[in-house]
This record gives sequence, C-alpha cells and structure tokens, in this order.
Amino acid sequence: MSVSHACRTVSISRPVYYYQPDVDRDNHVIAVLLELCEKYPGYGFGKLFAIIRRLGHKWNHKRVHRVYCLLKLNMRRKAKRRLPSRNPLPISVPESINQCWSIDFMSDSLYCGRKYRTFNVVDDFNREALAIEVDLNLPAARVIRVLDRIASWRGYPAKLRMDNGPEFISVKLADWAEYHDVELEFIQPGKPFQNSYVERFNRTFRNEVLDRHLFFSLSEVREEADRWMVEYNTERPHDSLGKMTPEEYAERAENSKYLL
Repeated sequence: MSVSHACRTVSISRPVYYYQPDVDRDNHVIAVLLELCEKYPGYGFGKLFAIIRRLGHKWNHKRVHRVYCLLKLNMRRKAKRRLPSRNPLPISVPESINQCWSIDFMSDSLYCGRKYRTFNVVDDFNREALAIEVDLNLPAARVIRVLDRIASWRGYPAKLRMDNGPEFISVKLADWAEYHDVELEFIQPGKPFQNSYVERFNRTFRNEVLDRHLFFSLSEVREEADRWMVEYNTERPHDSLGKMTPEEYAERAENSKYLL
C-alpha cells in the first residue's frame, strides 16, 4: 500500500505522516532563560520576556512561558491582604524630568549586626534612580550634599516629595530649598502610599540587593548598590514606562520635545 493510500485509509494528511518532532527545538530558549535568570535573579517572567524581545528573539510568549514553567523558574509571591481604600487619591504624574523627586531612607544591617542606612533619590517622571547614599549615619547636612551632587549634573528639581523624618523637617534643608527655589512637599503621617514612587523603588532595592546579599562592610554595600543602580536605569524594563528603561523613556521624551 502506498503512503497516500495508507493516509487516506486512516484519515490523516501526508504532512502529519512525515512530521518528525524536533526534540531540541527549545534548547536555545532554555539557554537564554537560564542565562538571564542567573544575571537577573530577581526578575519574573514579564521582565525576562521583555529583555528577550529587546535582545532580538522573536519567540512567542506562550512558548517562552511554557519553557519557563518546565524549568520551574516561577517566582512565588507572598500574597498580602489589602484593605480596600475608601477614598483613593491618585498621585500626580510629572510631565518632565526634574519636576519632582521623591526621597526616602532605608535601613539594614551588616553581617556583624551593625546598622546602616541608605538615602534613596528617585525622579518621579521616568522612575530613574538618581542616588543611593550608604553610611552609618545620614544627617540633614549629608542629605543636602547628596542633593547638590545630583544637581551638579542634572539640575535642581522643582519639588521634593518626602515623609516627615527628622532629617527632612530640619531647618538646614528648609533653608537649602528656599535658596534653590525648591518646593518641599511632605506626605501625611502614616500614609506612605502618598510617596509611592520611591516606596516602590525601595521594595525592589530591598528584594534584589539588601535581602539577596550578605554584606560584611559598607564598601561592599556601596559597590553593589552602584552596580545595581546602573542596571536599574539602563537595563531593567518598567511596566509603567511601557517596557522601557528609565534611560530610554527620558530619551524618548527629550526627542518628542524637540519634534514638537
């Protein structure tokens, strides 16, 4: 019996008869996924797939997700019980860089148990990390010095958003803001969601740096924070920015301004 006759007898097409499954077709996808997971251990599927597309691969998201699940790379997230907000207030979205910076402190400890702090500065427009200052103590004078250092290459912001910490309500910072014509916007006590841009940045920084590494000295913290900040600004795709990095988003906004 010929192949054509046999296929008609069992009601299958000739391409199906001749089809040979490619058992190694996913090897390239596996290699790329494992390499990216090793380089970005804190990224979930969405950000990994965005980077895969940025690298030029045209694989379908369903295929990549299938391989991602088979490799058991899924990241488990602890579900939080969130109470519904009765009167949610949307946070303002800046229209250009330096319109508003958000600042905040974080704290952690070295392997020896000694506490240290980080002073984080974020531009609300493109979520760019402008500084992560690390030291055992960060008084108001140090905060001003960091802000002046950023302004030397970026310019001064129109507004600073912050909580009511002692360093932020100091007379020194108020005099500095008045001298440079910077508005100080304090959030309401007990409402950190009003400073959500830097709070979101803090969570990412803690998950991918502070909780992932064991530091023995401040120099190690500073080195890792500087390395991660470059990655955050130039490599990490942000969902809120249309899968672009903060650097790309700022460049697109600058080009659009010139076109207008």
